[in-house]
Amino acid sequence: MNPNLDTQVLEFLRQQQVPHRLLLQQEATITIEATAILRGVRPAQMVKCVLLRDMSERYALACVPGHLSVDPKKVRSYLGWRRMTCATSDQVLQVTGYPVGAVTPLLLKTNMPILFDPSISQESEITISSGDRHAGIAMQANDLLHLIQPTILSIHREPSGC
Repeated sequence: MNPNLDTQVLEFLRQQQVPHRLLLQQEATITIEATAILRGVRPAQMVKCVLLRDMSERYALACVPGHLSVDPKKVRSYLGWRRMTCATSDQVLQVTGYPVGAVTPLLLKTNMPILFDPSISQESEITISSGDRHAGIAMQANDLLHLIQPTILSIHREPSGC
């Protein structure tokens, strides 16, 4: 764990003067459940970012609370694209600039549609990845929505999905 951790996302939030807290953890994680435990938050407070790819190699970032799953059919229907699947780990890194487990909706490497499920706003304080698997960022949901200006659309399903 590095108390001096700094990422481009943290620098961006400071530049934008957005209040936030760094949530450090001692080990890298990739599952929502493990990450929530180490960061001392509930999965519902975590913004899960899933990179979806259609058959024409177009990408969209679908974001839901950590305890929910993304429904690719809902994303596809809204975008009017062909069949969508979860991107591979290599594609996630190449397209977003972040490894799986550290994807954040801020400062993506590639311009793409970003969709947020409205249930994200049910929590006043949410957490996103810092871009590093060893730390998350707690901030107000409204601040994140203001920074990203995502499309708000019901894109979750339960109990299975990406």
